[in-house]
Amino acid sequence: MAKHKNKQHPMMWTAAGLCVALLLAPAYPAQAAGEADHGHAETEQGAEAPKEQEKIALTPEQIAVAGIKSEAAAPAALATSVQFPGEIKFNADRTAHVVPRMAGVVQSVSADLGQQVKKGELLATLSSSALSELRSEWLAAAKRRDLAAQTHRRELRLWQEKVSAEQDYQAARTALQEADIAVQNAEQKLRTVGAEPRSKDLGSLEIRAPFDGVVVEKHIALGEALPDNASIFTLSDLRTVWAEFVIAPKDLQDVRVGEAASVSSAAFAGKAEGTVSYIGSLLGQQTRTATARVTLENPDMAWRPGLFVSVDVVTRMSDAAVTVAADAVQTVDNEPTVFVEVPGGFLVQPVKLGKASDDRVEVLSGLAPGTRYAVENTFVLKSELGKAGAEHAH
Repeated sequence: MAKHKNKQHPMMWTAAGLCVALLLAPAYPAQAAGEADHGHAETEQGAEAPKEQEKIALTPEQIAVAGIKSEAAAPAALATSVQFPGEIKFNADRTAHVVPRMAGVVQSVSADLGQQVKKGELLATLSSSALSELRSEWLAAAKRRDLAAQTHRRELRLWQEKVSAEQDYQAARTALQEADIAVQNAEQKLRTVGAEPRSKDLGSLEIRAPFDGVVVEKHIALGEALPDNASIFTLSDLRTVWAEFVIAPKDLQDVRVGEAASVSSAAFAGKAEGTVSYIGSLLGQQTRTATARVTLENPDMAWRPGLFVSVDVVTRMSDAAVTVAADAVQTVDNEPTVFVEVPGGFLVQPVKLGKASDDRVEVLSGLAPGTRYAVENTFVLKSELGKAGAEHAH
């Protein structure tokens, strides 16, 4: 019945609507300038009014207070990406398992779990009887070389003075050379196990950090007897980490080493940019996937090993003639919409969207290049539009 009544009185409802719009114009969205009169003229002639753009009337002061920012629609290169689940891992190229290289008893432990250490910093000290023997060997060789050097100098002087035969000088010279070789051999044995030849304690073995890093594992206690192959510390340079992920065979043709990638985590808002640094040549026998990774700079140590992440790999770049910020697009009447900046406020402009990247989206129709639109705090404009709709409904 109500439907029948509307059909019988179109002029009455049109006039009522215009009156409400005029009353709400100062505070709520209104029609664009000049459109109300135009619609009234057409109604009087009995023609159907075209769909008109709604205008949200705001003063410059209101726009500033709401924090609404504008920018121009512009062309851009949009990235097409594929997302993979991943996990942060230690950079294996900058991770070391520290072993003592000689059996011994732990005398002191200087490093603790989680400690940041510098290259060459003392981690622990062991007492080793085997090391004591090596240092004794070096000391004996050094003494023999000193004696051989004295004999060589004396025989050289006597030979020059023609007191002794040249044969005696040559024998002394050979003995000195052999003594030098013995000392070098003893020094090499000590350096192979990471020990310096000179030490106040012949059996003291100092374990030092091979590079700057963080102690991520510790398996050593004071007084413990350690074998020569025990991993007592794991040290990792966390200034770089790996974001590891797996690629299914169907995606292998789209992902290449060197392609740009971004890594994000649901645990915090940060995002890191990098490139794909490795893709495995073989597929896993169980998973039938290839392992890949992105090497990330990690100066703030925010990307901790074990953190689950999402890895977005850019597989293609394409140019778009008109793009807007993705956050600027709102849904109004089930249509993607942007708010176009005009004198005295913003127009509600439905648009047709195309390709999208992380932060921008292509506009296929509805917006010309260079048109200024609201890019920040557009929810305020949508809210004002909703208030106006509610008032009209009453």
